[in-house]
Amino acid sequence: MNQNWWEKAIVYQIYPKSFKDSNNDGIGDLKGIIESLDYIKELGVDTLWLNPIFISPQVDNGYDISNYYAIDEIFGDLDDVEVLIEEAHKRDLKIIFDLVLNHTSSEHPWFQEAIKGPQNIYRDYYLWADEPLDGSLPNNWESFFGGSVWEKDYKSEQYYFHLFDKQMPDLNWANPEVKKSMIDIAKFWLAKGIDGFRLDAFIHMVKDDFTLNVTDVPTGEIAIAEEYYANLPEVKHYLSEFISEIKKIKPDAFILGEAASATPQLADSYIREDLCSAVISFDHFDEKTISTNPKIPKELATKTIDAKKMKENLKNWQEALGNKKYPTLYWNNHDMPRMASRFGNDKEYRDKSIKSLATAMYLLRGIPVILYGEEIGMKNLEINDVHTFQSPKAINQHIHLLENGFKKEESLSIIAAANKEASRGVMQWDQTDYAGFSSTKSWIGENVEKKYNVSSEKEDKQSILHFYQKLLKLKKEDLFSYGEVEFLESADNIIAYKRQYEDKEAVVICNLTEEKAVTPTWLKELESWQLVIDSGDSLDNEELEPYVYKVYIR
Repeated sequence: MNQNWWEKAIVYQIYPKSFKDSNNDGIGDLKGIIESLDYIKELGVDTLWLNPIFISPQVDNGYDISNYYAIDEIFGDLDDVEVLIEEAHKRDLKIIFDLVLNHTSSEHPWFQEAIKGPQNIYRDYYLWADEPLDGSLPNNWESFFGGSVWEKDYKSEQYYFHLFDKQMPDLNWANPEVKKSMIDIAKFWLAKGIDGFRLDAFIHMVKDDFTLNVTDVPTGEIAIAEEYYANLPEVKHYLSEFISEIKKIKPDAFILGEAASATPQLADSYIREDLCSAVISFDHFDEKTISTNPKIPKELATKTIDAKKMKENLKNWQEALGNKKYPTLYWNNHDMPRMASRFGNDKEYRDKSIKSLATAMYLLRGIPVILYGEEIGMKNLEINDVHTFQSPKAINQHIHLLENGFKKEESLSIIAAANKEASRGVMQWDQTDYAGFSSTKSWIGENVEKKYNVSSEKEDKQSILHFYQKLLKLKKEDLFSYGEVEFLESADNIIAYKRQYEDKEAVVICNLTEEKAVTPTWLKELESWQLVIDSGDSLDNEELEPYVYKVYIR
C-alpha cells in the first residue's frame, strides 16, 4: 500500500507567542521552541504546526502579514528558523507553517502601493467597489470581525473589501499576479526545508458579485453572508493551481486546510491530490445550553457538550471520508476555548474527563491535532483584566455584565468561558512565577498550578502527560491509523466503536460526560480481550461511571 507520511501524523499546534520565552521579554519565540524540541519528541507527536511567525503589526496576532519573507523580530530571525528546521528534522519532527492566503496586512507593501490610486499596478491585488450613487455601502455583507466588509478609501472614493479587520484587506485571486506571488512565497519556505502548510481561511479566497445583497435584511443593516464569500466553486480552481505548483517541487508536502464551516461532504471534495491533504472544520462540535440568565447575553450562556450530537457528527465524518481520506481529530485550537473547560470538567473530574475525551477522539481514524498544553490538562486562562481580551466585543460584554450586577471576577470568568483568547495562556512548564514560561510577566498571562505543569507531571506516572504519551504511542499502531471504524450501540453520552485492521481488532468505549450511563450488554463479551487503556472503573455495575474510558485489543 502506497502511503503518505502524513497519514500517520500526529500534529502538535504551537502558538509561538505563548509557548516558551527564551529572552525574557514576555513573548514566546523560536529559540524557546528549539529548547523544547526534546520534550515535544518525547510526547509522541511528529509534526509541528506553528501559528504565523512572519512580520506583522499583530492586529490579529500575526494573521495580518506585512512581509511573508521575513520573521517578526518578536520571534527571532531567519537564522532561528533555519536552526529550528534543522533541529526538528534531526529528531524526525516535521514542520508546517501557517500561511494566510485570503488577505494581507494593510501595511503590506502591496496594499501601500494599491492605495496610491486606481492606476497603480498593485491596485488589482485587492478587491474594490465604487460607492453607490445614493452614498450607501456597496452591499450589506458583514465582516467576521463586526461591521461592514467595506472600508472607504477617501483618496479614490472607492471601497476596499476586508472579510476580517479593516487593517486586513482581502486579496484578489482573480489576478494572476496574486497567485504567482503567493506561489513564490510558498516555494521560498519549502526551499528552507519546511514540510507543508496550514492554509488559513482558504475557503474565502473567492467572493461573489458585489452587487448581490443578503435577502430579508432591513435597509441600512448588514448580515453575515457566507453564501457570497465562503466555499464558492472557484475556490478549488485557484487552490488547485496553487497546490499543484507546490507539489511540483515537494510532492509529499502536507497541506492542512482550514475550512471552518465545511460539512463532511464539502470537506471530502477539498481533499484530493491537487488540493488539501486534510482539512480542519468546526463542524463536528456540538454544545447544548444548560443554564440561562436574562442578565447574561445569549452568546455567554453556560453550555456543555452535547454528547449525542457530537457522536453523530463524528460518525458522519468517518463515513463521509471513507477509508482513503483522513479527518482531523481535535478538541481545541487557538480559535476556541480549551478542551478541559469547554467540553470536559475542569473542577471535579479534570484528569479523568480529559483522558476520556482524548481517548474517544484520537483513536478514531484520522489525524490528531493537539493544542500545546492540552497534554498537561491546561484549562482556560484565568483573566483578571478585561483589556487582556483584544476583542472590543468582550469589553462591551464586560460593561453589560457589570451593569447587571455581576462582580468583576464573575464577569471575566463568564466571558473567558466562551472566548477563544482564553485558550492562548502561556505554556505551563513548572509552578514557579510565570509558570516557567519566562522570568517576567507574559504578553497575555498564565495559570500557575501546582499539579498541571510539565515539571510536576513528568514525575507523576498517573499524570495526564504520561497518559498522552501512552495514548499517542497506541495511535501510531497500524490498527488505529488505518483500521476500519464501526460504531457500536450505546447510550447517548457513550461513544463506542470498533477498529479493525488485518487480523487485529480493538474496541474503544468512553463516557463523554459526568452523567452515568447504562452499560452496553456487549461489553461483557470483551472480558477475554487485553485491556490496554483503563480508567480503573469496575464494570460489575449496571451503569458506567462518569468519564469512564477503556480500550480493548485482541
